[in-house]
Amino acid sequence: MASRSLGGLSGIRGGGGGGGKKSLSSRNAAVERRNLITVCRFSVKTLIDRSCFETIDDSSPEFNNFAAILEQILSHRLKGQVTWFGYESPRSFWDYIRVACRKVSQNCICSIENMENVSSSRAKGRAWIRVALMEKHLSEYISTALRDFKTTRRFYEDGAIVLGEEANMLAGMLLGLNAIDFSFCLKGEGLDGSFPAVIDYTPYLKYIQSSDSISSDEEELRTLGSSGSESSTPENVGPPFLMDENSWFNKCKRVKQKYQLTLEQKGYLEELLRLRENQLSESVSQNKILLQRIEDSDLAHKLEKEQLEYIIVELQDQLKSYQSLDQLSAEVSLSQTSLDPGQSQEGDGKQDTLNIMSEGMELTGSYV
Repeated sequence: MASRSLGGLSGIRGGGGGGGKKSLSSRNAAVERRNLITVCRFSVKTLIDRSCFETIDDSSPEFNNFAAILEQILSHRLKGQVTWFGYESPRSFWDYIRVACRKVSQNCICSIENMENVSSSRAKGRAWIRVALMEKHLSEYISTALRDFKTTRRFYEDGAIVLGEEANMLAGMLLGLNAIDFSFCLKGEGLDGSFPAVIDYTPYLKYIQSSDSISSDEEELRTLGSSGSESSTPENVGPPFLMDENSWFNKCKRVKQKYQLTLEQKGYLEELLRLRENQLSESVSQNKILLQRIEDSDLAHKLEKEQLEYIIVELQDQLKSYQSLDQLSAEVSLSQTSLDPGQSQEGDGKQDTLNIMSEGMELTGSYV
């Protein structure tokens, strides 16, 4: 009895251990996705702050970190490519972008494919990130790729960031980068595809508010401390009450820069909205034209069908009338032959007599 009870307990513990491993695995996957999305938000924020004072290029550490983070996100749980022999070779996120972003109008996919100095798939993906940022279309590329759920499901495994709820956050997060003017050299060392991208987490582990930053402490707390308790929020988060003239000048400068950036983003979004409204109105007008054409063709087909049916009825009536006339004439001829057989013979005899007399007259005339 004791042995049986111990065996049952061990079985229960074994089953619970399997469930615990599964829950731990799902927790680790969720934490990994949340970490990458959070650090990407931090990276976008630092890029926007830095762009107010200098041009963002390949030498900017903020951009290099952002490119590494985006590469890690797009490579998260990416499926390998299965060969003919059943082996699975690694893939780059460029293979997914190349297929999923074909529908973007005036895309740069073909241009990057034809670049001579970029050979590896990973290098092409890094070149695409730079070109999309310079074109201010990175968010549009990502949104278009994520909407193609069938292709995304074909390239990524379950639990990938691009297949979860974090994907919508990523597309909206990258929209703010359209207000930044980037300048990149597509022949630099940043396109080297022989080494994987490494994320530098140290700038985000201890974020110090600088005097040149355009974001305030209140925004930082709303971004990071929304899920924390109220007791963890410091009481004095704002600047001191007494500030000198230089501090006030820096504060006004930051507010002005933030206002200018917001105004530029507002103008860009309004322009984008206007373009989308124009496209929608054109689509509606084209749809109306197509519907009108369909209605006209249906009406024409109905009229043509009615005309053909009328012609068929007329032809059938004429055919019936011809058949009745032929039948009537045949009956009349049969009735005549059946009623006067002697008259027909007498007429034939008279005709023969006339023929003989005419031949005799011709002979006498020739002798004379």
